[in-house]
Amino acid sequence: MAKSNAERLEKAAAKRKTRGEVEVRFHTLPATRQALAELMAWSGIEEQGEAITLMIHHLHGLGPGGALPLLTPPRHEYVIPENVSRKLKIAYDREAIRICRDE
Repeated sequence: MAKSNAERLEKAAAKRKTRGEVEVRFHTLPATRQALAELMAWSGIEEQGEAITLMIHHLHGLGPGGALPLLTPPRHEYVIPENVSRKLKIAYDREAIRICRDE
């Protein structure tokens, strides 16, 4: 006799529990979803969970020396434009003169 849908779901839940399987969820921006979609297309992987699991295990396999550079977030350096710097200097000088007059 064929199993009912409820029985199949119950068996799958029991199997996940015995394996110690835990669901992990996270939110992503469109650029991250696009990058994941491209990685999946390049490798022919259809399941997002499979792609993410493989990436985690391969990254872990690189060890600390190989993985840490890939896990370092890019930092953006902001350079203050000359005209803004000049305006700030003028404002600072004016404030310094005003403070001196008040004393």
